[in-house]
Amino acid sequence: MASSSGYSSSPCAACKFLRRKCLPDCIFAPYFPPEEPQKFANVHKIFGASNVSKLLNEVLPHQREDTVNSLAYEAEARLKDPVYGCVGAISVLQRQVIRLQKELEATNADLIQYTCREMPSTVSRPVHYRRKNNNNMVQVYGDGGFDQNCGGYYHPNAWSNVHDGDGQEGDDGGM
Repeated sequence: MASSSGYSSSPCAACKFLRRKCLPDCIFAPYFPPEEPQKFANVHKIFGASNVSKLLNEVLPHQREDTVNSLAYEAEARLKDPVYGCVGAISVLQRQVIRLQKELEATNADLIQYTCREMPSTVSRPVHYRRKNNNNMVQVYGDGGFDQNCGGYYHPNAWSNVHDGDGQEGDDGGM
């Protein structure tokens, strides 16, 4: 945050951008320091100085810094993606998490299959029932069973959301 003595010698980024005198009670000065001119330029371009000023005056003082940080983040995201803004970035990250979760599940399933192949089997593995859900994804359900040769209990969710198989009940999905 800028100090009140710094206002007269160096105006805040907002006052400098707006070409006005930075007063000691400037609402922008604590949040838009002179060394960050692009921060205010982005916020001004997307939201407008008047709207930001009104918003900061309506928000409680202890919430203003978070408010400015949110505005700055959204403004930067809107400049990069005018249609979706930060929601577009969030969607990309959510899709990446889902993809990585599926990859982890597939790797875990491969690891379980590999472990089961390496050990002699005296107990048969349970049949997992499969069906297609509304998203046309094959889902596996069942009790998981117990196979002492495969390290104990294993859960059928390790094979959930598999795209292969015809989704008929009783299909063990090639397992």
